[in-house]
Amino acid sequence: MQTLTHASVFAKLTLLIGLAPMVMAVAYAIRPSEQRLALMRPLSLASIFAALSGLLVGVTAVLVGVGATDDASAQAWRRSAVGLAEALVPPFVTFAFLAVAWIGVALGMRRQN
Repeated sequence: MQTLTHASVFAKLTLLIGLAPMVMAVAYAIRPSEQRLALMRPLSLASIFAALSGLLVGVTAVLVGVGATDDASAQAWRRSAVGLAEALVPPFVTFAFLAVAWIGVALGMRRQN
């Protein structure tokens, strides 16, 4: 939870975009329709692209930090590792949201048949 409070606006936006397919999947599971199912595909792609761009922004920030320091100590590398770990959080959470969303779609498809 502490990582989320320190996350950038872009990382929080990435997480918000990742939440959209999950909301649509819940709507589809409750009331299945072809229109809702058709929206799941572009929303899922948007989430994947947002997760990848969020990861790349985080990695870029870490690399800029590494390049800006002349300190090659173990402490500097530990800070870089923490930064890289924080950059991996938005894609991890977004892909978890997508997994739950597609389970919701599967439940809705079972209900529709």
